[in-house]
Amino acid sequence: MGIKDCFAKYGAELKNVNWSVSAENHKGELVVSLWKHFFTPAVKGKTKYIDKVSRWSGHGNAEFRGRIQKAYESDQIVRVVIARTDDEEAVLRGEDASKLKNRFHVREDWIGKILNWDGDNFEIEFREE
Repeated sequence: MGIKDCFAKYGAELKNVNWSVSAENHKGELVVSLWKHFFTPAVKGKTKYIDKVSRWSGHGNAEFRGRIQKAYESDQIVRVVIARTDDEEAVLRGEDASKLKNRFHVREDWIGKILNWDGDNFEIEFREE
C-alpha cells in the first residue's frame, strides 16, 4: 500500500504526496509516517518511537515540526503509518528517503501520545486501543 492510501485509512490527506509525512484527519488526530527501525520493542503493551527531526531536511521537515509542536502542546492523539525501507543507513544519514524503495502499512489498533519534544528530539508512545 502506498503512503497516500495509508493516510487515507485514517481519513487524512497529505499536503504533498512527494514530501509530506504528516497530516491531520477529520477527527483532529495527527497522522504521521514513522520509520520502523526507530521503534523500540514493546514493553507492557507500549511501544515507543524515538527520533530527532534534525536527522533529515526538506519541505516535509518543517511541516512535521509544526505538527509535532502542536500535538505536544495540545496532547493530540497520534496515529501512525509505519514506513519500511531497504536502505536504513540512508535514512540514518538523513538522505532523501523519497528516492528509496519504501513500503508502508498502518496500525489502526494503535493510539499514540507525544511524551517528549524539545524542538528536535521527540518520543511518541503507542499502545493498543
